Amino acid sequence: MATKTAEGAGTETGAQHDETVAETAVTEEAQAPEQRESDEEAAAEPRRASGVGQGAGAVVSAALGLVSLNGGWVGTVASARAQLMGQLKTSSQAGVAQQIKAVYGDAWHATALWAGLFAVAALVVGVAVLARPAFGAPGRPQAPWIKSVAWGGVALGVVGLLLAVLKYSDALLGLPSAG
Repeated sequence: MATKTAEGAGTETGAQHDETVAETAVTEEAQAPEQRESDEEAAAEPRRASGVGQGAGAVVSAALGLVSLNGGWVGTVASARAQLMGQLKTSSQAGVAQQIKAVYGDAWHATALWAGLFAVAALVVGVAVLARPAFGAPGRPQAPWIKSVAWGGVALGVVGLLLAVLKYSDALLGLPSAG
């Protein structure tokens, strides 16, 4: 019986490895022209939009709609400013109704005004995202989640605008009467 030594086995394995490397190199050379052609074809095709901008617009619309429901930081600052201005303008001899309107009514209207502005922004951005496919690449459908989020932003904008108008017109939680 013949036995192989470790030295002979290593030589045999090395020869097999060299053959495998040579076969791989030949295979890669044969495939390289095909791959180069497919890379050139991909470069020749116009780049398709990924929809990231539309998705971002839809999310911004929904966020603006949510801010319109609570007035946001800007509405709070405007309300505090209007309240302070009302306190400064109103003298201590002014009637109670005048003090209530100057201190609280103007602040309430400032909050409603800013909420309305955010609602209009949510509507404009949401409608723009929904209308974008009509002016974009034909045959390129908009992702369903983008449509859903944009419609949510539009709905929140409509509700926020309705609430802002009701608050500003004092139909919703109007000022109490002083008399």
